[in-house]
Amino acid sequence: MPDRRWLILLVLFLARTALAIQFQAVASAGPFLIAALVIDYAALGLLIGLHSLPGVAIAIPGGVLGQNLGAKRVALTGLFLMAVGGTVMGFGQSFLLAAVGRTVLGGGAVLFNVLATKMVADWFSGREIATAMGTLVSSWPLGIALGLLVFGSLGAEHGWAAIMHASTMCVLAGFVLVALFYQEPPGVTSSSRMRLKLDLNRREWTLVCIAGAIWALFNVAYIVVVSFGPELFGRHGFSLVQANLVVSLIGWTLIPAIPLASAFVERFGRPDLAMLASFTVTGVGLLVVPFASGVGLLAAFALIVLGMGVPPGLIMALPAQALRPEARAGGMGVYYTWYYAAMAILPTGAGLARDYAGSAAAPMVFAAAMLILCVLALILFQAAQGSSEQ
Repeated sequence: MPDRRWLILLVLFLARTALAIQFQAVASAGPFLIAALVIDYAALGLLIGLHSLPGVAIAIPGGVLGQNLGAKRVALTGLFLMAVGGTVMGFGQSFLLAAVGRTVLGGGAVLFNVLATKMVADWFSGREIATAMGTLVSSWPLGIALGLLVFGSLGAEHGWAAIMHASTMCVLAGFVLVALFYQEPPGVTSSSRMRLKLDLNRREWTLVCIAGAIWALFNVAYIVVVSFGPELFGRHGFSLVQANLVVSLIGWTLIPAIPLASAFVERFGRPDLAMLASFTVTGVGLLVVPFASGVGLLAAFALIVLGMGVPPGLIMALPAQALRPEARAGGMGVYYTWYYAAMAILPTGAGLARDYAGSAAAPMVFAAAMLILCVLALILFQAAQGSSEQ
C-alpha cells in the first residue's frame, strides 16, 4: 500500500504542524497576554514552558497506553486534550486558567507527539524511514514559522484570545484528519490484554535511551542557538531586527533541508557518517562564530545553518532500528522522556554560562559542547548496536 503510506505521513505531518502552531501561540501572544492578564515576563516564560513540562511524567505512560489501547486512539486523545486546553486558554481571563489550559494542552501534545512518531515508524519501518521521519520533524519549524507569520497581526486586530482560538481550530482540523484517514498498517495491532508496563528488553532499553539522549542534546543545541544567537549578532553590530532575521534563517532552512537531507542520505547510505560529519561541522561553526567578523562571521553561521538540517530525520530513525514493532509505542515514550527532561533543564545551563562568563560567546560554546556529546553518544550507540548483534 505505497500510496496509503504517504497519505498517512501527510496527515500526521499536518496534525503535528498544528501542534507546533499551538506551541507558538503563547510566545506570539506574549505582549497581549502580559497586558491582559497583568503578568510579567517570568510568568510568560512559565506559560511557554508548561507546554513541555508534562512530557517528563507523561511520555512513558503515554507510550504504554498506546501500546495497549492502540496508537490511533491515544493520539486522538492527545489531540482532544490539546483542543480542550486551547479552549480553556482562549476563554480564560486569568493567569491560573491560562496555566491550567496550557498544562492540559501540553499533556495532550506529549501523547500525540509520542504516538505520531510511533505511527510513522510502523508504516515506514525498513522503507524510507529516515525520509519519513525527516518529513515529520520538519512540521515543527513550519508550524512555528506559520505562527510567527500570522499571530502577531491577528492578535493586534482581534486580541490574544483570537490567537488561542485560531490555534485550537488548527488542532481540531488535525483531529478530524487523523480520525478519518489514519489506520494501522497490516500486521500491527495493539496488545490483546492490558499491561501497564514497558515491554522492552535490555538491548532496546540501551539503544533507545542512547538515541533519546542524542535527540535531546541536539535539540538543546538548536534551542540555545536560536535563543541566544540574536544577542551575539547584536554584539557584532547588527540591529535587533537584522539579528533576528539572520537567526530565523535556521528555522526557514530546516523546513526543506530536513526531509531533503534525510532522503539524500537514505539513498546514498552512511547515515552514521553523515550525522557525525554534521555534528562536527555545526560544532566548529558554533565555536568560530563568536570570534569571527564580516565574511568570516557569515561563513561560520552558514556552517551552522547547513549542519543543523542533516541530523534530525536520521536521529529520529534510530529508535526504529532498536525497537521491535510491538515495543515501539512504549519505547518512543522512553525516547521522548529524554527530550522533555533535557529541554526542561539544560537550556538553563546556557543561561548560567552566559551570566558566569559575562560573554555572548558562552552560550554558543555551550551549544557546541552539546554537539560534542552527540558525537560521543552516537559512537556509543554504534558500539552498543554492534555488540548486541554479535
